[in-house]
Amino acid sequence: MAKSKALDCTFIVRSDGRFQFTIDSRLTDSGCLGPPFRVLFLYIYVVLDSLISLHSAPFITRHKKVFGPKIQHQCKMVVAEFGSGGLRGMKSFSYHVITGRWFMLFASLLIMSVAGATYMFGIYSNEVKTSLGYDQSTLNLLSFFKDLGGNVGVISGLVNEITPPWVVLSIGVLMNFFGYFMIWLAVSGRTAKPQVWQMCLYICIGANSQTFANTGALVTCVKNFPGSRGSLLGLLKGYVGLSGAIMTQLYHALYGDHNPQALILLIAWLPAAVSFLFLPTIRIFNTVHQPRNNRVYYHLLYISLCLAGFLMVLIVVQNKLSFSMIEYRVDGLVVFSFLLLPLAVVFREEVNHLKTQGLIDSAPELKVVTEVIPPPNVEQELPTTTSSEEKFSCFRNILNPPKRGEDYTILQALFSIDMLILFVATTFGTGGTLTAIDNLGQIGNALGYPSKSTTTFVSLVSIWNYLGRVAAGYASEIFLTKYKVPRPYMVTLVLLISCVGHILIALGIPNSLYLASVIIGFCFGAQWPLMFAIISEIFGLKYYSTLYNLGAAASPVGSYILNVKVAGVLYDKEALKQLKAKGLTREAGKDLTCVGVQCYRMAFIIITASTLVGCLAALILSLRTRKFYKGDIYRKFRTEHETTENEMEITETKTEVNAVNG
Repeated sequence: MAKSKALDCTFIVRSDGRFQFTIDSRLTDSGCLGPPFRVLFLYIYVVLDSLISLHSAPFITRHKKVFGPKIQHQCKMVVAEFGSGGLRGMKSFSYHVITGRWFMLFASLLIMSVAGATYMFGIYSNEVKTSLGYDQSTLNLLSFFKDLGGNVGVISGLVNEITPPWVVLSIGVLMNFFGYFMIWLAVSGRTAKPQVWQMCLYICIGANSQTFANTGALVTCVKNFPGSRGSLLGLLKGYVGLSGAIMTQLYHALYGDHNPQALILLIAWLPAAVSFLFLPTIRIFNTVHQPRNNRVYYHLLYISLCLAGFLMVLIVVQNKLSFSMIEYRVDGLVVFSFLLLPLAVVFREEVNHLKTQGLIDSAPELKVVTEVIPPPNVEQELPTTTSSEEKFSCFRNILNPPKRGEDYTILQALFSIDMLILFVATTFGTGGTLTAIDNLGQIGNALGYPSKSTTTFVSLVSIWNYLGRVAAGYASEIFLTKYKVPRPYMVTLVLLISCVGHILIALGIPNSLYLASVIIGFCFGAQWPLMFAIISEIFGLKYYSTLYNLGAAASPVGSYILNVKVAGVLYDKEALKQLKAKGLTREAGKDLTCVGVQCYRMAFIIITASTLVGCLAALILSLRTRKFYKGDIYRKFRTEHETTENEMEITETKTEVNAVNG
């Protein structure tokens, strides 16, 4: 075995692929930490050391008292060649971890965990309404532009086609901070009251930054891990759904309670800071085909489920008891710790990757010399085509798309029947649930719920939004791989369940809004990974970053129809009727408030009917794609990677032969 020693720490690299890590007895003290925690603590120190370019020797020397008696910790892992020193080798391995694709997935999870600020509109919408003197129609118009910005990400998709992901994320950072910071200035009275169109522009820009975060991080992850799209999309979109509850707890920890203006400020700087921190990490890797490893995704799922469970319990307790600032900060620290837990999975996977790579490198190789015969040059034999024929061929290709699963062009996908049907289902499905989510604060006030319950409703929606995303992603992947059940069938079922939540709001049964929040949050979340997975499977991955955002554009269309033109108009109509019954008239600049179940009853009856139309559209898509999903939808991906690996082997073999001959 090989040994390398540095300072008071020794690494013994065994021949069987294991290493023994020893902290010398000279680092003795009271032993306040157990052996595993000391090793983990040292590793965190070294990672920080490698990140901020400090010298390891003085760094460890200054903190000798942390490590108690002599400990020996053996880990079943293989590490890269350490070189001249143990800590230097650890730094090298740390660099390998933070530049690997699994750390990229961890960074994407953190970005997604603060990328759902659009779902928190219900918490601060009443503050915007009262401070700026808006009626419900104006507030719903503002909500529509929020949904428009949050879902129309065609620009971010096109930018991602021609630039690396860090450019996309950088644009999102600037847009997020500018948009929400301007809203905070207006609501807090630090600037003159802006025009309605200016507020619409600010919130549209701020919300549109979410599409840049999604495109830069989520689409990059799908391209780096294309073999498990359903599970991956469910996990990433699940963190987006959970972000509302996460940011709510961080808001309490930093600013306390009953301060919606501070929440707007938090939304302005926190997502921008997280995306900026991981700009160098999010990138496309030259991946080779690897066996599908669902174990990793399940471990990440378990961590996120624990986080969701903790938040669920915390919400119930906070709704019943009053918390002090210290208690809020302790809760925020626990939430932050849960967000860092996936690092353990990242560390393990990178170690396993090195172990596998070490076994491959040590295995005997059989050299095969393969000569690649280039295809004959038939360029001169091809007939020339005129420009008119090329234009006709272009239009003909748009109307004659390839088979499902092949790479569609953007126009081929845009004009396809499958995309049209999916667009209709998404318009009415997400449009109805999004209308309910955006109006939760006003619905609660109209039905007589206490103001504290508004935060509870939004947090419930956030948690069940997350559960819907991960459940739909993982369950659809299981049903697809084991039973060949088309994903559109899952969309049909989800839309049918969402009708129950809409009916509960329309009836206004006492305390039913809690259950309605759970149902609507779950169904809203479940639609997204299903839709994005369907788009990637039917239309291919070549232009996925653009098609992904084209599909998401259905949501603001549905929001405008059902939220602005239906819910907002009917609410104001009923509010004016109540005002007239009291013998009063509305004063300019005063907000318009409606009280009672009748404020939203007719609106949600209409929303229920429109959701059933979307349910029928999803059922039609299921029948159209049933034969496609019965086949092997990932066969094309495996074939492409096998071809790539063969070409790489041929290139390496020819290089070695040329070196020998030379």
